[in-house]
Amino acid sequence: MTSPDLSGRTYIVTGANSGIGLEAAKKLTAAGGHVVLAVRNRAKGEAAAKALPGPGSSEVRELDLSSLASVRGFVEEWGDQPITTLVNNAGIMMVAEGRTADGFELQIGTNHFGHFALTNLLLPHVEDRVVTVSSGLHNGPQLDFDNLDLDGCYNPNKAYHQSKLANLLFTSELQRKLTAAGSAVVAHGCHPGYSATNLQSNHANPLMNKLMWVGNKVIATSAEFGSRPTFHAITADLPPDSYIGPSGFQGLRGAPGPNPRSRESRDTDAAARLWAVSEERTGVVWPLG
Repeated sequence: MTSPDLSGRTYIVTGANSGIGLEAAKKLTAAGGHVVLAVRNRAKGEAAAKALPGPGSSEVRELDLSSLASVRGFVEEWGDQPITTLVNNAGIMMVAEGRTADGFELQIGTNHFGHFALTNLLLPHVEDRVVTVSSGLHNGPQLDFDNLDLDGCYNPNKAYHQSKLANLLFTSELQRKLTAAGSAVVAHGCHPGYSATNLQSNHANPLMNKLMWVGNKVIATSAEFGSRPTFHAITADLPPDSYIGPSGFQGLRGAPGPNPRSRESRDTDAAARLWAVSEERTGVVWPLG
């Protein structure tokens, strides 16, 4: 497949210093794009930027999605520069119980609330699309709106599921709002299948870390393979609110293409409710009127 010419276009990729984000950034700069690596650790970001091929360019900016103050600082520093596409890629997976700087459960706080705030604050400058990386593990029960922080019942797997389901509910509600506002910007979700990245090395249960290490060696695809759906969601001509992943068996192998999503992730009432809760908890509201 011939890569598109992305010269003159700017892409913000959160968590671009490793894994799926880094591989997607490589594809973007190889096609001539300018990539902003929005990362928590500047030193790691600078090291990653050195691995990005030309003819495109890159820069590194600090962003900690577990802190709304950091999100606002990133946006303030960005100013009114145009953004072709915002790629909400960063995430944590099945970590031990914790809280963000703002008191949110750590996984939904980082994976959803941080990206929710970032997207809405940057949206007036986005020209093409917003791509949010979810997971096949979004499948499962609907969000527990009475206890999104899982107080008293924390489970690392459930928390990760909630955050990835929230990613897709957010994407769908974002698209509905964009359409209603008459915006040409579109929102897409995507997932990498099962790819070997450092996400799988931080499970709260040490035994699960060992099992995931085996899975990475035996079952998982490479991070490069896992980044292909993200790149496809960024660059392909797709219907609004597409969900892109490997199109082969169980969404684990094959070329990037549309994937089925769970009934819960298509619940418009839940999506609207999550949006309202997210505005209330982050203090960030819809910016397009």
